[in-house]
Amino acid sequence: MKSQIKLGTIFGVELGLHYSWIVIALLIVFSLAGQFHAVNHDWSEAVVWSTAILTGLLFFACLFAHELSHALVAQARGLPIHKITLFLLGGVAQMEKEASDPKTEFWMAIAGPITSAVLGIVLLAFARLAGWVVGSNPLTPGTALLVWLGYINLLLAAFNMIPGFPLDGGRVLRSIVWWITGSVERSTRAAARVGQVIAALFIAFGIFRFFEGAGLGGLWLAFIGWFLLQASSATYLQVRTGSLLRDLHVKDLMSTNFEIVSPNLSLQEFVNEHLMRTGRRCFLVMQNGEMLGMITPNEIRGINPSIWQFKQVGDVMRPVNQIHFVAPDRPAMEALEIMSREDVHQLPVLSDGHVEGVVTRAHVLEILKARSGLSDITHMPRAA
Repeated sequence: MKSQIKLGTIFGVELGLHYSWIVIALLIVFSLAGQFHAVNHDWSEAVVWSTAILTGLLFFACLFAHELSHALVAQARGLPIHKITLFLLGGVAQMEKEASDPKTEFWMAIAGPITSAVLGIVLLAFARLAGWVVGSNPLTPGTALLVWLGYINLLLAAFNMIPGFPLDGGRVLRSIVWWITGSVERSTRAAARVGQVIAALFIAFGIFRFFEGAGLGGLWLAFIGWFLLQASSATYLQVRTGSLLRDLHVKDLMSTNFEIVSPNLSLQEFVNEHLMRTGRRCFLVMQNGEMLGMITPNEIRGINPSIWQFKQVGDVMRPVNQIHFVAPDRPAMEALEIMSREDVHQLPVLSDGHVEGVVTRAHVLEILKARSGLSDITHMPRAA
């Protein structure tokens, strides 16, 4: 989930928004405006809409606080989290790697619901101090804002504690099973299966509610269930991948048979003589033994073929200061995490300032496929 709108940085964590956030932001503001207008007929349109907009903005600030608590606990326990992104279904703190022990997983997961619950209690307490009586409609815009934010934060805490992986409750469940069994893969498999069951229930109930006349509300529940189903499966796949690559290093995966091209080569010649003839997708651009950059089909795709003969490889290559490198002795999973995080398919392997090889995502996937097949064979029951 990439941030398209950067908001700033706090405690070293970049805050951002995905474009899909705009959809839920508009839905929440319109919903709040209708709710405030229905229970407070004497409020003017300006008061209703300004209160709805301010409440919506503060709600998203509460979501950031929820995700930021995950990030701060993770950082305190040695897990770097540099980005938080709000999107259509809430927020996500983007971890560079998974927790290495169940205790870290537990505290990192439960920090978010605790933060939301505390925010909810504090906001409702302020509303009581402002004169609000439990069970009554707030009479002023300020109390209406506090009451809505208080209840929604309590609901957010409760929802996230549902043991459906990868919700916070699912991660808490995984940490407990992990602590009992000592196996991160077994605990993730168990939590993912529980998450898939809960996701299926969300989908079924949402569809049922839709045909009962709930309309968008029913479809929304089904959509949340679908998202949870996809996310739980993807997270288990990530842990499974880490298990299959556990004993491998970058030097075990890299290819030393990489292609080198000159920066003075025309794009037309590069495409005809190298890209089309070899079928390779990654070429290192070097001159006098020094690496200058890298070129792949992505760098050429946006250039009109009619001007390929007038452009050189050096004009369009990705320069060396924009390339991510990896050392040959680093864990293989680390290389895959970098490729996933930076959305690249190739990583040059650098040792003592010299390029030793290239790791490609396609090669890693081939190894994963082979190892997965062998793992399935070794776990098959033996005949007596």
